[in-house]
Amino acid sequence: MQESIQSLSQRAEYEPSLFTRFLWWLSTAEKELVIDCKVDRNRYAITGMTVLGTWLFATLAWTYFFSTIVTDFWIASLLGIFMGGIILGIDRALIKGITASNKNKITPLLFRAILAITIGTFMAQPALLYLFDKEVHLQISLDNEGKKRLKLQQLDSLYAAQKTELINEKNALQLQLNNKYNEVSNAREAFIAETDGTGGSGKIGLRDIAKAKQNEYSKLDNDYTQLNGALQPRLHAIDSTLATIETAKQAEQKKFEALLNDGFLVRIEALQHLVENNSAMAFRYYLLVILLVLIELMPVIAKTILPVGAYDEKVRLQEEMEREIAARNTRKETDLKELYNQLAFEQDSEFIKDFFEQAKQQRKEKMLEKLGRWKKSEGRSFDSVWTNLKKDFLTKQEN
Repeated sequence: MQESIQSLSQRAEYEPSLFTRFLWWLSTAEKELVIDCKVDRNRYAITGMTVLGTWLFATLAWTYFFSTIVTDFWIASLLGIFMGGIILGIDRALIKGITASNKNKITPLLFRAILAITIGTFMAQPALLYLFDKEVHLQISLDNEGKKRLKLQQLDSLYAAQKTELINEKNALQLQLNNKYNEVSNAREAFIAETDGTGGSGKIGLRDIAKAKQNEYSKLDNDYTQLNGALQPRLHAIDSTLATIETAKQAEQKKFEALLNDGFLVRIEALQHLVENNSAMAFRYYLLVILLVLIELMPVIAKTILPVGAYDEKVRLQEEMEREIAARNTRKETDLKELYNQLAFEQDSEFIKDFFEQAKQQRKEKMLEKLGRWKKSEGRSFDSVWTNLKKDFLTKQEN
C-alpha cells in the first residue's frame, strides 16, 4: 500500500525535461494530456525521435542539394533549414492525422504512405549523390567526353554541306591545274629528251624538231602560268572559308565545353548511368533508396504500429467534452438571444400602446381645431381638409 501511494505521488510530481517536451511537440502530443499517461509518455517520445531524425536528414539532404546550385555555403544552409522545416511541418501533419479511429483504415494510411514515399524518394537523391560522390564525378567526366564528341559530330553535320561543296570545288580547280601542269611537264621532258638525243628523233642539239618542242613547252608553260594566276585567288578564298568554318567550329566547341558542369541534374544523370552500367552499383543503389525512404516513412510507421493507449482515450474524451461544451454554449447563447428579443418585444409593445393612449386626446383636439378653422374659412372643400388631416394625423404603417 505504501508503494502504491509513493508511485501515485511520484507520478503527480513528474516534470518532463525540455528535450522531452520538445519530443512531445515533434510528435504532436498535447503536454497537458500526455504528462499523466506514464506509458504514452515514452511512446510519444519515441515518435518524436523518429520525427527529429527525419527532420535532420531532410535538412542535411536539402542543404547538400542547394550546395550543388549555389556557391555560398551559408545560403545553401539557410535554404536547407527552410526546406527541412517544411518537411517537418508535413511530417507533423501526417502523424497528427493518424488517430485511434482511423489508423487502421486503408485509404488515409495509403495516402500518407504515398506522400511520404514521394518525399522520401526525392530526398534520397542528394544523399546518394553524397555517398557516391567519387564515382559520380568519374562518370561525369566520361559523360562529358561523350557529350563533347556528340557536339563535335553535330557541328560537323551542321557545316558538312558547305564544306563538301567547297572541297569539291577546290578539288576540281586543283585537278584542272594538275592536268595543265602534267601537260607542261610532259612537254618539258619531251624537249629535254630531244635536245640530248635520248628521245624523239635521237639527234643531239637544238634542231628544228627540238625548237618546235621548245615552243610547245613554252606555250603550255605560259598557259599554266595564266591558269594558275586565274585560279589561285579562288583557291585561296576556298581555303580561307574552310579555315573560317574550322575556327567557328572550334569556338562553338569551346563555348559548349565551358557550359559543361557538375550540377545537380548532371550528377543525377551520371548516377543513373552508373546504375545502368554497373550491376553491383545498382543493387546497393536500390538498397540505399529503400533505406532512405524508410527514414522518411518512420514517423508514419511509428505512429501507425504503436498501440493505442490512455493518451488517445484522453484525447477522444477531451474532444467530446469540448464539442459538448461548445454545443451547450451555443444553445445558451441562442436562449439568451431569444429571451432578449422576447423581452424587448414586450416592452416595445407596452411603449407603443402608452404612446397611442397618451396621444389620443391631443389628436382629437387638433382635429377639432382644424375643423373649426375650415368652418370659418370659405372656398376650401371638404376633400382638401380631409387630405391635410390624413397627412398630419394618420400614422404610416411600418414595412
